Amino acid sequence: MNTPTPAHCAVIGHPIAHSLSPQIHHAFAHSLGLNVHYERILSEIPDFERTVQDFFARGGHGLNVTVPFKERAFALAAHSSPRARLAGAVNTLWMAEGQLHGCNTDGEGLVYDLKRLHADPKGQRILIIGAGGATRGVLIPLLEAGAQTLKIINRTPARATQIAEELSTQQPQFAPRLAVGSLQDTQGQWDIVINATSASLGTAGLQHGAIDYAPNALAYDMVYGAQPTPFMQHAQAQGAQRVADGLGMLVEQAASSFAIWFGQRPGTTTVRQQLRAQL
Repeated sequence: MNTPTPAHCAVIGHPIAHSLSPQIHHAFAHSLGLNVHYERILSEIPDFERTVQDFFARGGHGLNVTVPFKERAFALAAHSSPRARLAGAVNTLWMAEGQLHGCNTDGEGLVYDLKRLHADPKGQRILIIGAGGATRGVLIPLLEAGAQTLKIINRTPARATQIAEELSTQQPQFAPRLAVGSLQDTQGQWDIVINATSASLGTAGLQHGAIDYAPNALAYDMVYGAQPTPFMQHAQAQGAQRVADGLGMLVEQAASSFAIWFGQRPGTTTVRQQLRAQL
């Protein structure tokens, strides 16, 4: 009996040894009975484009992209999704009809995880801290999911303004629900507060204004770790009734990539629980 050749998928980055993607995607494939071989590819910085082209030339099925190559992946893709165009970054690549396609699944992954946490963005007042690539990657999915208002605050307000202006140009229907400000511009009551900065990786934390958390509000940190992050601890001290880190988002964005490649979205509960136990 011949064993079918496995679909070859990978994650590319520099560094890459720490990536949990192989474990996540192999678990997805096993759960759906699919034959998938998923590896890590360490690319030297100058070699990224050639490495991607070689991967697909050898019959590669799907490629995840992580730091520092997401912007270059966007430039390399012949076709990109609207969310990838706003982000200027791609984390998922695949070939279709001989051309390279790119998407950014981070925002969809975030929305799936918020819904899992009973914090569906629909009708919610959302405050996002930070105006970098992580914020760019999640705006369109949050607004598509029905956020009532979405405000971006940043140390440099001009960066938040630039993102809002780009989104308003590309998707003008969302402009009335967008607002921006400095880190001190936290006025109003918020249902979901998202930390999209890397501040939780350090110990200093964020010097933002006091946040008025609505009853049952969720404070969500895109960073994850074995212990509650500094942002999560600070949010609880300020009155957030619920806090969560970004491990679920990591798993859900991977599931969205998997769905693009294989047409089936795997369940995520078991994988998320396994990763949580490992932290």
